[in-house]
Amino acid sequence: MATEFVKDVDTESFPQDVLQRSREVPVIADFWAEWCQPCKTLSPALEKVTEEGEGAFQLVKVDVDANQPLAQQYGVQGIPTVIAFRDGEEVSRFTGALPERAISDWVASVMPDELDLMVDEARTARLDGDDAAAEDLLRSVLDARSDHAEAGTSLAALLIDRGDTEDALVVLGRLVPDQEVDRLQAAARVKAASGNDVAGLEATIEAEPENRRARIELARALAAHAEYEPALDHLLAVVRSKSEESDEARVAVLDIFELLGSEHPLTLTYRRQLANALY
Repeated sequence: MATEFVKDVDTESFPQDVLQRSREVPVIADFWAEWCQPCKTLSPALEKVTEEGEGAFQLVKVDVDANQPLAQQYGVQGIPTVIAFRDGEEVSRFTGALPERAISDWVASVMPDELDLMVDEARTARLDGDDAAAEDLLRSVLDARSDHAEAGTSLAALLIDRGDTEDALVVLGRLVPDQEVDRLQAAARVKAASGNDVAGLEATIEAEPENRRARIELARALAAHAEYEPALDHLLAVVRSKSEESDEARVAVLDIFELLGSEHPLTLTYRRQLANALY
């Protein structure tokens, strides 16, 4: 049943209609099949709860027979499987037919609460250029719940942009580690070296080629200014030295990889070089 709040999606439209849309309102994806009897039991109840929500969330229907790669991507092993998305990420799921009351309770559990809405307000403030208001909102959320992931990563990103890297690392240290936390920690460590005297460090290394401490500091400064390739070259030279500074240089290389992403050409090239340097 296609309505204002219920629509069919396929593999091609999923990124826009589910992942992107879930940055505006929660999206619930119902993975189903025409031959599935429990799906026929669940569907009317799920659609009724959706209509009663009056736009608080979007329901999308995914025919697993017509979209098998998508079902495999999300680990759908039994149907119906219902997955809730917020901010482009899965937040909850269930498999099998549930009664209407249980569906309503589950939907309520994946809706944003007051703190989540404050984070959304803070993000809007940042987009409007009001970083002070955004910071106040995010710190208020973290005062209420110190491990609130979205508030923590949003505040850390604001602090890193402003150069308050030590404060950002403190905020991130209170969060459960995940890919975004790791990326921001790497970004904070790299950004911390942005004030290093690049010209002075280059002069030091020219006069003292074996000064590995200066070479690491120069590499960090270069990375802070997005000059990643020369930064990686300097760090790999220290790693290859097999000196007491080698492990520190290795960690700095990994920070750059984290910042660039695993599929970036420099990451792919220098990861092989790092492996060769270590072994």
